[in-house]
Amino acid sequence: MEHMPSAAEMLGWIETVVGQGIRRPGYPADAWTEQWLAERLSGFGLEVSLEPVEVRRWQPGTGLLRLDDGTSWTGLPLPFTAPARSLRGRIARLADARPGDIVVDELTFTELPQSFVRTLATSAYDPEGSFDTLVQTIPFGPRMMEVVEPALAAGAAGFVGALTGLPWDTRDYYVPYDAIERPIPGLWLSGTDARRLLARLPCEGELIAESTLDTVTTHNVVATLPGASPHTVIVASHHDAPWASAVEDASGLALVLATARHWARVPARERPHNLTFLLTSGHMAHAAGTRAFIDRHRPELANVVLQLHLEHAALRCEAVDGKLVPTTDPEVRWWFTTRAPQLEKLVATTLEAEDLRRSFVLPPDVFSPMPPTDGAFFHPEGVPLVHFLSAPMYLFDSADTIDKVDVAGLEPLARAAVRIVAGTAGWTPAELRVAP
Repeated sequence: MEHMPSAAEMLGWIETVVGQGIRRPGYPADAWTEQWLAERLSGFGLEVSLEPVEVRRWQPGTGLLRLDDGTSWTGLPLPFTAPARSLRGRIARLADARPGDIVVDELTFTELPQSFVRTLATSAYDPEGSFDTLVQTIPFGPRMMEVVEPALAAGAAGFVGALTGLPWDTRDYYVPYDAIERPIPGLWLSGTDARRLLARLPCEGELIAESTLDTVTTHNVVATLPGASPHTVIVASHHDAPWASAVEDASGLALVLATARHWARVPARERPHNLTFLLTSGHMAHAAGTRAFIDRHRPELANVVLQLHLEHAALRCEAVDGKLVPTTDPEVRWWFTTRAPQLEKLVATTLEAEDLRRSFVLPPDVFSPMPPTDGAFFHPEGVPLVHFLSAPMYLFDSADTIDKVDVAGLEPLARAAVRIVAGTAGWTPAELRVAP
């Protein structure tokens, strides 16, 4: 594929975006990224538009837990929880809580044996046999986004999330990001600080969790190329992130850019279908950009042969002395694929052709009613899809830095995207659509 950018060029794109700073929806760095993406795609020769998306913009301020004995710890206010300049009261574990307490609850990330995931998969590409013993730490506890809900059910006035069960020491856990406004203030404390707090409970103290929440207009970046059929393939990712975030999802937007540049250099008659390249806003606000695109373009969705989502070229990390150390192995790769036999076969053969090891082909609803991707909302619309996603444990943390990007995987992943798009030549939406 002579039109494919090199890994070094893609890494340069990632570094450029990461260098702008935190890209939460509505932040200056994300607005800059929208314009930068539009300029890149226009420079490749695509027709580009910026479509407005209203999002809820959450911005944290001071986060502090201060005990009456003078001990204090800083933390990260929980996204979309109520602000508190000063909430005083009894601080207690969830199991010992009384109504009106500031409740402390510990979080442990879920350990997912890949031998179990293999029983759920349509197929797997694992030539090393790593799935026999590999256990993946995913970046959620058992309640996913609902970390505050048990405290709410107990009548808590405030919430402290104790990150004692994470493999490394951090307070920068950007969850929940579903844009649901919880009515009490919350704070994440690092495992080290939380263990010191737990040894003092119950006690009296003060919770400070300042934040602001407003509504702003952001943009989806939409770019198009004409092709050789009346149908459309959509290739997408998102441009916002919880932090400056290299893997989430500067790596995804680099893969979309690489795929767009390849097809822009191919004559229109050799493109299997019309192509739309979509980089959405507001993933960190309940996929606001994807939902807005669907609402705006719903009449066109029946003509979509495939929606291909590209998220997270990630290295697997290990925790060493409380810090994350990247390995040379890719994080487990999930390919959520509509249950259409020819599409599942196309993905499986592509993974082998590009040697994308540690990959599973999975049904879209294997873990939940929709795939756990930014493009999830295409699934209930019945749009045929292939969604690539890795879920490293650092995905929502400020530890998502350049050294975590799977640089060796960038070119094979981009080539895989091109192969999958090319493989749909001659296909129609009707033959791939199945009941969601």
